[in-house]
Amino acid sequence: MLQRTLLAASRRPGLRRAVVGNPATRRVVDRFVAGESLDDALAAVRALTADGIAVTLDHLGEDVTDRAEATRTRDAYLRALEALAPLRLGPAAEVSVKLTAFGQGLPGGGPDIALDLVRPVVEAATAMGTTVTLDMEDSRTVDDTLGALAALRKEHPGTGAVLQAMLHRTEDDAQALAVSGSRVRLVKGAYDEPATVAHQRKADVDAAYARCLQVLMAGPGYPMVGSHDPAVVALAHELAAQHSRAADSWEVQMLYGIRPDEQRRLATAGTRVRAYVPYGSDWYGYFMRRLAERPANVGFFLRSLLTRS
Repeated sequence: MLQRTLLAASRRPGLRRAVVGNPATRRVVDRFVAGESLDDALAAVRALTADGIAVTLDHLGEDVTDRAEATRTRDAYLRALEALAPLRLGPAAEVSVKLTAFGQGLPGGGPDIALDLVRPVVEAATAMGTTVTLDMEDSRTVDDTLGALAALRKEHPGTGAVLQAMLHRTEDDAQALAVSGSRVRLVKGAYDEPATVAHQRKADVDAAYARCLQVLMAGPGYPMVGSHDPAVVALAHELAAQHSRAADSWEVQMLYGIRPDEQRRLATAGTRVRAYVPYGSDWYGYFMRRLAERPANVGFFLRSLLTRS
């Protein structure tokens, strides 16, 4: 119930204004968001890569309302890639994009608008020796996002995608994407979905994740294990060994600010680790989904507000 309330709150403009306008919120946001500026994000990139942790940058924003706003998203990513280039990190620094921030939901051909605007970002990433991953959003966007993936992979086969284990369809999608050259980040899912399209019980989501991970690890693609759950990370190592995977043929991905000591421990032990590093001023939706994922995050948030007050 708490998770559903928080996910619903992520789309309430009135509550958004109240949370964003509260100075005490910043204390908690800083735990999950690298900062509001590109310089903040680059500082996080330098610190993480110095510890042997790769990164994927996410310029926060989603559900844009006009093409001009979508174009600004494209330009923000092009600036990010331009700023990353001198660091010469190659595939150790990639970017993640939400296609609704590129106009996917706009009336009158939103999916085509998003594809046109994201293509230069993918081209710029390829030119500097890195990649782009298409984040997955709510279930209504899956077909359009996978369609964009198929179009982009024709010229940029390293373009990655995200699959959410909570959706009933995902095991079939994993089978379709478990092909040579394909990069797939598997996550549990952080959107409020109806029972008609998604598992509702945690145990069912966990079981679906394990099945999908088995599919990806058995295939010739590049699985990206998006989880902070020690049991999932242990399962990933077991499956990698079972399928004789080399250490550089898969990776674990964790969110910026979540279990940083474990991220460093895994990297030191020889596991490829990538941190998902969000930045930007439009952090509200991302922040509310992080609260919804773990009750402990809500407690941390409320304690910070009380301490500030």
